[in-house]
Amino acid sequence: MKIGVLGAGQLGRMLALAGYPLAKDFVFYDMSGNPSAGIGETIVDPEGTRLGDFLSQVDRVTYEFEHLPVEVASELEKHKPVHPCPRALEVCQNREAEKTLFGQLGIPTPKWQVADNAATLKAAAKSLGCPVVAKSITEGYDGKGQAVLRSPEEAEQAWQSIGHPRVIVEKFVDFRREVSIIAVRGEDGDVAFYPMAENTHHEGILRYSIAPAPDLQPHIQADAEGYIKALLNELNYVGVLTLELFETKDGLMANEMAPRVHNSGHWTIEGAMTSQFENHVRAVSGHPLGNVSARGLSCMINIIGEHGDIERILELPYAHLHLYNKGERPGRKLGHVNVLADSYEELVWRVKNCAEFLPGCPDFISSLTAKG
Repeated sequence: MKIGVLGAGQLGRMLALAGYPLAKDFVFYDMSGNPSAGIGETIVDPEGTRLGDFLSQVDRVTYEFEHLPVEVASELEKHKPVHPCPRALEVCQNREAEKTLFGQLGIPTPKWQVADNAATLKAAAKSLGCPVVAKSITEGYDGKGQAVLRSPEEAEQAWQSIGHPRVIVEKFVDFRREVSIIAVRGEDGDVAFYPMAENTHHEGILRYSIAPAPDLQPHIQADAEGYIKALLNELNYVGVLTLELFETKDGLMANEMAPRVHNSGHWTIEGAMTSQFENHVRAVSGHPLGNVSARGLSCMINIIGEHGDIERILELPYAHLHLYNKGERPGRKLGHVNVLADSYEELVWRVKNCAEFLPGCPDFISSLTAKG
């Protein structure tokens, strides 16, 4: 089976690496003109003239990046199975549509309003009560297209900095920590849920993911599974879906979803019985899903901007290095390290030790380190 992947970045690269042992071949379709997968066959098509060529080479289509034209996925769906469905792509590209769907399915979200100019942004900030977060309704990711308003008077500056015609304005959430749940749904409707991860961001980019999330109450995992299952079934979804959440004193609150394999699931490569990448390949190929149980305790460390002392990291017996074959550039995701341990205490020590070899890596701050 040949799987076509819309996008040609590191997520596609890891999908292919997981799919080759299952005798899958991969063809990547890149519209950016700057592919980085470095594996399989890549069709580079910024002008959008080679879609037919791509279609002729593949049996099924998936995607590794949600910021691509929905009409491309919809056109492909007329000819070949496309998983996840283009509707999932459409919903996640529009924060207003996404929050509306969450509300319809009973998934809690922060209070929100939509603004289409600086004046309505100021009014929304007053109505919701500051601080609020203003986000572009489309095209934002990794902290881009966002601004925090600590008073309504900051609306004009925030509006100019975001630079989009419509923004969603959300009441700031007083959260204990950021968490995520990753689930996978097969063509037959079978659903499997990975243990939730605790995530630490720095300057809008994920830096650490601990899984299973420490001190997680069973009802929190159950609530998250209920929310993401509602999304999977509503969308008749096939493949891996990620739901990012805030854990508050009153329970979970949804932030956003990602219709693809996700950075906060990279720990599954060594840390789970079946990685998110293999399970996505299984799902879109029509195969049974693999075991999603954790093998132990894991922490993923993102490598951002600079590679650091790779040789020292390779010497660490508990560290598993994954490089994306990219050149260094500020803010660029170059790879990640999965650190494994038998206890959370041991995990903290190992993560801190590994992070010392990554220049610019922020301090490892989590619910584990907050205890002492």
